[in-house]
Amino acid sequence: MRDGEEQAVVVGIKDVARHAGVSSGTVSNTLNRPDVVSPLTRAKVLKAIKELGYVPDESARLLRSGESRLLAALVLDLANPFFVDVVRGAELAAQEAGLNLITCNSAQKAESEASHLEMLAQQRVRGVLLCPVDDDSGRSMRSMARSMLPHVLIDSDPSDHAACSVLVDDVRGGQLAAQHLLEMGHRHIALVNGPMRLAPCRDRERGVRAVMETSTERAQLTVLSVEGLDVTAGREAGHRLLEVADRPTAVTCVNDLTALGVLQAMTAAGVRVPDEMAIVGYDDIEFASAAAVPLSSVRQPTEQLGRTAARLLIEETDATRSADHQHQKVTFFPELVVRESSRLQR
Repeated sequence: MRDGEEQAVVVGIKDVARHAGVSSGTVSNTLNRPDVVSPLTRAKVLKAIKELGYVPDESARLLRSGESRLLAALVLDLANPFFVDVVRGAELAAQEAGLNLITCNSAQKAESEASHLEMLAQQRVRGVLLCPVDDDSGRSMRSMARSMLPHVLIDSDPSDHAACSVLVDDVRGGQLAAQHLLEMGHRHIALVNGPMRLAPCRDRERGVRAVMETSTERAQLTVLSVEGLDVTAGREAGHRLLEVADRPTAVTCVNDLTALGVLQAMTAAGVRVPDEMAIVGYDDIEFASAAAVPLSSVRQPTEQLGRTAARLLIEETDATRSADHQHQKVTFFPELVVRESSRLQR
């Protein structure tokens, strides 16, 4: 060691125990079984840990106990506030259970999803909250089966897969949007939809079509498909919409980001919203109400989705409760929030 260099000091459980005036077993219980330690003793140990800068060796603890305290969430797009809110709800549930949550982004790519799942299995995480890239092909499900990772599906419910799932009734959501626009007097409605490999996209279109096909009015539907689910994709769809010969007077979008892109395209072209083009989004993210023209949207209980999914995963992987665990399908119902982008102007 050269002059002026400090030697690193490794702090262990025995050092913490000596500093707090307790046994090493009490320190271990404070970290792993806090419920069996009195609040006063727990506070002393935590104070000693902070003062000494002790960092528990999680990998060693995992090898001893065989039980990880780490959950993972693998979502489609962390640039989308919808998934950020879902993760926030899951993180709160994990923290309440004394667990931690790491978040991975598949970016809607099957290869990225498979790579993340392999890594998570190698890291021996406790379980995964999964928004699958392609629930039709079953690739995600086969990968999960190979890794034997406990998991809960979010926004997906493949009928041939035995796992808990948490989702929103997106067929109903599509119906709410289409019915609202018909009630506002629109008879030519466009749907900007995303990849049909995603269950929410399929279900939302089913809902829109069901309302349009059963309408007693002479209603017409134009469907525009986009691969991305972001503002750029919505803006491009808006430009395409402007070129339609018999232009629709209203549009419902697969999510709020694409709806905001359509709104940008209409504004840039001088098309008045909602007088000349009514717009409805989906998700009711925070940006929806803050748009230049506040956006009507189908609201999903995003944080509740994450909380519920995490609770089911924790229950399934809890050694004391897993034997009694039964897979559940939890379905939430959306609601329409009407704002200026689709409201009749008086």
